[in-house]
Amino acid sequence: MQEPMSGSLTGHTMMKKLLNSCLIGLALLGPPTSVNAERIKDIASIAGVRINQLVGYGIVVGLDGSGDQTSQTPFTVQSLKNMLAQNGIALPPGANPQLKNIAAVSIHAELPAFAKIGQTIDITISSIGNAKSLRGGSLLMSPLKGADGKVYAVAQGNLVVSGFGAAADGSSVTVNVPSAGRIPNGATVERLVANPFASGNSIVLNLHTSDFTTATQTAAAINRVIGSASAQALDGTSIRVSAPHQQAQRVAFVSLLENLEVRTGDVAARVIVNSRTGTVVIGQNVRVKPAAISHGSLVVTISANPIVSQPGPLAEAGTTVVVPQSDITIEEGDNKMFLFNPGVSLDEIVRAVNQVGAAPGDLVAILEALKQAGALSAELIII
Repeated sequence: MQEPMSGSLTGHTMMKKLLNSCLIGLALLGPPTSVNAERIKDIASIAGVRINQLVGYGIVVGLDGSGDQTSQTPFTVQSLKNMLAQNGIALPPGANPQLKNIAAVSIHAELPAFAKIGQTIDITISSIGNAKSLRGGSLLMSPLKGADGKVYAVAQGNLVVSGFGAAADGSSVTVNVPSAGRIPNGATVERLVANPFASGNSIVLNLHTSDFTTATQTAAAINRVIGSASAQALDGTSIRVSAPHQQAQRVAFVSLLENLEVRTGDVAARVIVNSRTGTVVIGQNVRVKPAAISHGSLVVTISANPIVSQPGPLAEAGTTVVVPQSDITIEEGDNKMFLFNPGVSLDEIVRAVNQVGAAPGDLVAILEALKQAGALSAELIII
């Protein structure tokens, strides 16, 4: 527990003086000198300040015959009956309306941090039945719930669908996805989400990419401006920073932190390989130890040349016979070898591999072989 401040200056006045001195310090520092410097707001986020996912179920009406085939989607009919019952309309027992202008849909949205009651958010609507298109439809009032099952927003409005389709005489064409759409500002926030931003005597910054060096440099940059021992790196991701108790001062304090510059040039050496698309990304700190690589390929070509044997024109008997014959040709590509000297950099690696004429798939094989030989000084990540 901190003891209350005494003397002629109150805690409020002291914090205002601290913020003013920090702003003056930032002005004296001037623009960053390092080309690798980034703002804290670009590399970190505040713990507890996050978005929340919302999801709901609803009915889209007003479709031009492109809705659910209700005989195959009984939940659409059930939803329609429930809606009519809530409005005082009771269908006869056993009635099973077959409508093509409605569709059952799922609704999802993201509730931003600090969203207030009455504000609006964008929503996305997707068909969960067999509706062909949602173009021209309107979403009826539908609640959106969070992971705790509580209603946080209510959605309703006219859909904006970018996709469309057309069919005639058994032929059809579809552009984009007509069974999904959006409603800008289509949901109204009805409940606040508890946020720990204004509680406690400190805030925690979480780096987007965990790195002990960046965490240490971030804490050091904050301490240089705010004061020593103001920030402390907890691990490779989190930095705890002492913050004022008063909420208005805390907002200004966070704004100050967000615009501090941190040098982030020291990144881990990684090679990222996407085995499905053949995409290879090599970090700038990747180095290769002395190694020699030979890359070649065998091209095997098999062509079928059947021989047809048939009797002569005056033969009394005989049958036509097809004798299969295949020609196999094997071509061996030129085996090219290149040598990596100690401490080879990124551009030299790419240049050498391009000289060999390796395709992306071949480059993946070369990198894996270098890693197994212990010559690749980097983390090889295959996704």
